[in-house]
Amino acid sequence: MKALFVASEMEPIAKVGGLADVLGVLPLRLKKLGCDVRVVLPFYRQVKDRIEKYGLKTKEFSDEVITCIDWLPFKGGITELKIDGVTIYLLRNDSLYDREYIYSTPKGDYEDNDIRFGFLSLGALEIAKAVNFRPDIIHCHDWQSALIPICLKWRKHLKSDPFFKNTKIVLTIHNLAYQGQFGKDILDRFGLPWFLFTPQGIEFYGGVNLLKGGIAYSDSVTTVSKTYVEEIKTPRYGCGLDGILRSISNNSNNVVGILNGIDFNRWNPETDEALYFNYSINKIDGKSENKAGLRKELGMDTKDDQPLLGIVSRLTEQKGIDLLVESLPQIFDLGFQVVVLGAGEGKFERMLNGARKSYKKNLSFILGFDDKMARKIYAGSDMFLMPSRYEPCGIGQMIALRYGTIPVVRGTGGLLDTVIDDTASKKKGNGFIFYEFSKLSFLDALIRALSVFENKNEWNELIRRAMKMDFSWRRSSELYFELYKSVNKIDRKIRN
Repeated sequence: MKALFVASEMEPIAKVGGLADVLGVLPLRLKKLGCDVRVVLPFYRQVKDRIEKYGLKTKEFSDEVITCIDWLPFKGGITELKIDGVTIYLLRNDSLYDREYIYSTPKGDYEDNDIRFGFLSLGALEIAKAVNFRPDIIHCHDWQSALIPICLKWRKHLKSDPFFKNTKIVLTIHNLAYQGQFGKDILDRFGLPWFLFTPQGIEFYGGVNLLKGGIAYSDSVTTVSKTYVEEIKTPRYGCGLDGILRSISNNSNNVVGILNGIDFNRWNPETDEALYFNYSINKIDGKSENKAGLRKELGMDTKDDQPLLGIVSRLTEQKGIDLLVESLPQIFDLGFQVVVLGAGEGKFERMLNGARKSYKKNLSFILGFDDKMARKIYAGSDMFLMPSRYEPCGIGQMIALRYGTIPVVRGTGGLLDTVIDDTASKKKGNGFIFYEFSKLSFLDALIRALSVFENKNEWNELIRRAMKMDFSWRRSSELYFELYKSVNKIDRKIRN
């Protein structure tokens, strides 16, 4: 089985969000199952920096990829890189990718993102031909590669290209809120027929929705948790695409939820060099030592053993940061301390900066992202907060469980697939869940967590249950491989 991954980010060479974490592990796990996986990624400035930082070896191809966009030839170089035995092809075009940011500046998205990621989609197909890698599966990730199924179905020359005659398309939606919406002139730009511009095609409120097209013309659509795959079929969570998702769900394999995982070797409190002290499920005392070290480093009040709440997150509305800030006075009244690491929307950064001045030694806010500090927060916090409005999968709660830090989460998406409420099940519980997106419900979950925290024997048992959870990539990669084999047996079909 040969699979070509096409994506916009990948650990450890280009990272913005959870997509990079998936691409950093899943190809390797599939390779171990016997799948020949190659990855195509843009050659961003960040990738160049990481290659130099980690001393990675690269190989330049003499061949160029050339494709036509907006009736003009776009050229790109090919650079090969291997990470843990997985081959990565970097698509080089400095005018498109040699920029400070990957998707957007603080002022907004790059205006030419349609061309930047359209070139990624078309360039990936040309790279496959240039290196003679004939994939059984092209695995696309989010809207940035959704032009692949659209163009293989409808773009002149590509739709009849014998090189991809037997290739099937799997599209994974990592976050349905990001859809790749552009003006209808994108049809001419990428050589697509105008009859696609209908509500049954890729038209969306007068414009073009690339993710919608990717959903319509892929052989299988997956998303990153079983609960999220059901949520996005509803108007509440469907972001306007619930109708097409319900429509294609009539056939098996068309919309599948496969939970993401984490790399258990990378996230391991027994060996993590960033921690103040290493510890394990059989020796959890080291966790309190990490808490002490973290509070001291951050200059927090250390007089009493106050429960410490940790947050490592993008500071966005999706993540419920507004609910957190609104609840801070009551959280501190309950005796908690809070540490937040993250960056995002300016209004939330300003809110947290203002709160830090008011609460001083009980609130630490670190703007930006620092991997070592993130690890210290995962290990040193007593509880990990994720008050998300929606959460397709979530990685933070899995890492927190691995480090014995108890998640307090809103009941949505992948959080429901990974966190079991301790109040409801004392034998299986590994965290605390609230369902209504409100201060009252959020604080109720924290009060329930606090009541268990005050009983040290019960709390230590909860920590051990949390650390026993296995959210590694082992099972999820097996499910993807089985899906590939299943999809590879079906005849390609046209969805209308």
